[in-house]
Amino acid sequence: MPVNQKKAPLSKFPLRLMPSVRRAAANFSEREGVSLNQFINVAVAEKLAHLQHEEWVARRPRASESAIAKALQILDRSTGHLPAEEDRLPKGYVPVRRKYAGQKASRSAK
Repeated sequence: MPVNQKKAPLSKFPLRLMPSVRRAAANFSEREGVSLNQFINVAVAEKLAHLQHEEWVARRPRASESAIAKALQILDRSTGHLPAEEDRLPKGYVPVRRKYAGQKASRSAK
């Protein structure tokens, strides 16, 4: 059963690029095997995604100390299975969060 999809109307936007930027973009688009228009479309979409991600990161709630502690407890749980040989940690390995846990506690007490 075919799905009726309406295509969004494409708008034309005259874009003025510095000659050096246009040459560089044309070179990269040629190497990628896409039109200059497609290359610029993708470049703008990538920049927008990056900016939207930064906004999302700025707005998201920060993890509380208790949430972090709870997550670390879950990660420390034993699965009941030994890790594969290639996944085993070397003898004497101390996880960074345990190595510096005492220092963090003493800093926050000051």
